[in-house]
Amino acid sequence: MLVTTTYLEQLSADDLVPAKPPAEPVDIVRAEGPSPEFSRFLYSAVGGDWFWIDRLAWSRQRWREYLETPLVETWVAWSHGTPAGYIELAGVSTVDTTEVEIAYFGLLPGFLGRGIGGHLLSVGCQKAWDMASRWPGTPKVSRVWVHTCNMDGPAALTNYQARGFKPYRVTETEEDVPDSSPSFWAGVPAGQPRD
Repeated sequence: MLVTTTYLEQLSADDLVPAKPPAEPVDIVRAEGPSPEFSRFLYSAVGGDWFWIDRLAWSRQRWREYLETPLVETWVAWSHGTPAGYIELAGVSTVDTTEVEIAYFGLLPGFLGRGIGGHLLSVGCQKAWDMASRWPGTPKVSRVWVHTCNMDGPAALTNYQARGFKPYRVTETEEDVPDSSPSFWAGVPAGQPRD
């Protein structure tokens, strides 16, 4: 399959164009205690329909090691006590600067189209830009970046651009992609509705 990947960045916190808050109450809270099970749940539930497969084979230990890496943060959107989506930030520091990648971002299927995604991305970007305040000794953030591809949700690229991200590179690669997405509901017998 031909996969088109767009890389986008913000070079200043002033680049962020926040979305309006959703009509329903949404709390965005950092998952401060590393939980491989919870992080794998979020990854599978959000990415199951979008061919997020690179971490499915990770062991519990690998998840834990990753989550304990300095400058890795998971921020979860909660709607009425239910996880609605998440944004994962992964910072990398040099001697005098820090860059933060939005490693993963998305909503669980039942929360799409409710204005939560733009709000979560806005808050996530704010948290990326002020990451150094939570990690003593970390240099100030100079760049926040993300990449998305044509296999992600149809609103992903539009949402990034609406939040002030500017494309800086586009690539096209041939990739082996399974015939169907792994889906969070893998294992439900064929013909049974998933809803």
